[in-house]
Amino acid sequence: MSLRPFEQLAYADVPARPRVPHPWFSLTARSVRVHTDWFGSFAMRYRVTGSGPPLLLVHGLMTTGYSWRYAVAQLASEFTVYIPDLVGCGESDKPARRYPPEAVAETLGAFVTALSLRGCAAIGNSMGGYLCMHLALQDRSVFSRLVNLHSPGLATARMVALRCALKSVPIWERALRAIVQRDPLKWVHRNVHYYDESLKSQEEHRVYGHPLSTASGFSAFARALEDTLDVRAMRRFERALRALGESPLPLQLVYARRDPMVPPSVGARLHALLPDSELVWLDEASHFAHVDATERFLDVAMPFLLREPGA
Repeated sequence: MSLRPFEQLAYADVPARPRVPHPWFSLTARSVRVHTDWFGSFAMRYRVTGSGPPLLLVHGLMTTGYSWRYAVAQLASEFTVYIPDLVGCGESDKPARRYPPEAVAETLGAFVTALSLRGCAAIGNSMGGYLCMHLALQDRSVFSRLVNLHSPGLATARMVALRCALKSVPIWERALRAIVQRDPLKWVHRNVHYYDESLKSQEEHRVYGHPLSTASGFSAFARALEDTLDVRAMRRFERALRALGESPLPLQLVYARRDPMVPPSVGARLHALLPDSELVWLDEASHFAHVDATERFLDVAMPFLLREPGA
């Protein structure tokens, strides 16, 4: 079946298994308890594979570490790869708290510290890239370098509209819960967007949809929408970057030229704020380029990650 870019399959036509095989479920799965002042003590689930210097992979909103399934094998040929589920996501604990980006970013720092990974390289996708940049602002030594794969983080018309909608509907969370939990797998299908939608599978729907079917998982997702992606926090973030005037660490910005979720203009705006960063554009990809343009994404990210310090 030939699909146009971003054209979704009918839900009934999504195959049970992904058409491209991956090693995700064979990776070693572990848990570690971390602590932050905001969230207290909680468990983070992660997978680890490979050998070499450590590399942290951070997923985005409504996904889990599973999103790295196609990139992990090549990355593991050069690095020991650590892939957590963020607090509130996937198989990690879901504390009943607010989820401001500064506090969620701090949990990544606690994870890195708990596993003695300080100074590791990192790749953050979508909201994960935004959180990694927040953490780098808080602690310049936590990462040696960062690839930010098509993150949000700067206020856009869509994010302002989302904030207004949440403020104007007092029962918005109850209404959203009813929509999402009516069929979490269909919600995932409609709201995860790939340049090549034939990469979707019922397997992916289950991995991303199951947390949304639980009370704690849905609440954490709602807090991410309301708190982590709050435009007021994004404006604070932009002011901090503007005041700094340079990237807090070696930074590669990788953005798709088209995406229905995060406007590519965010990448250009981040680069203007941080002119010492490296900006790379990808054609025929989404902000999930590690899924739908894996080889082309790794062709630009791997040389950056392997670059000698100071080069």
